[in-house]
Amino acid sequence: MSVLVNIVVVVGTVVAMEGVALLTHKYLMHGPGWGWHRSHHEPHEGVFEKNDLYAVVFGAFAFALFLYASQTFGWLYWVAVGMSVYGLLYFVVHDGLVHQRWPFRHVPKNPYLKRLVQAHRLHHAVEGREGCVSFGFLYAPPVRRLRERLRHGRGARPDTGREVQG
Repeated sequence: MSVLVNIVVVVGTVVAMEGVALLTHKYLMHGPGWGWHRSHHEPHEGVFEKNDLYAVVFGAFAFALFLYASQTFGWLYWVAVGMSVYGLLYFVVHDGLVHQRWPFRHVPKNPYLKRLVQAHRLHHAVEGREGCVSFGFLYAPPVRRLRERLRHGRGARPDTGREVQG
């Protein structure tokens, strides 16, 4: 495969992974997988939280895809690269920038990064798993719209995806 095709597959996979992550976060983590994800929405001590097991599972999936695809270095190999790039971006943006799990503090000045941080803080503004807004990690709807949804009690219900009428 040409280098350009490989780059397109990697970038396309990163973009697709945001959709997969959004749906996984909304319907799995805030649904039947809440047992692990709850730790992310509650205060905890230490470096790790139970929610980090999701990163282990998703990393193992990417690793398995690397092993399988490394026999041919076909397009699936580049999908695994894209998944890994997304995982790295998630780690840097979500764990580092948004939740400050770094050993230093960084306040973003870039409007895009500020929007991600604000949107994720609004996601955590709701106690529990229902009524949350903004389930993406690298894309966030306009903060104004998220605040409005929270104010009117119209966060999404993880069990059905329907709106919560408040």
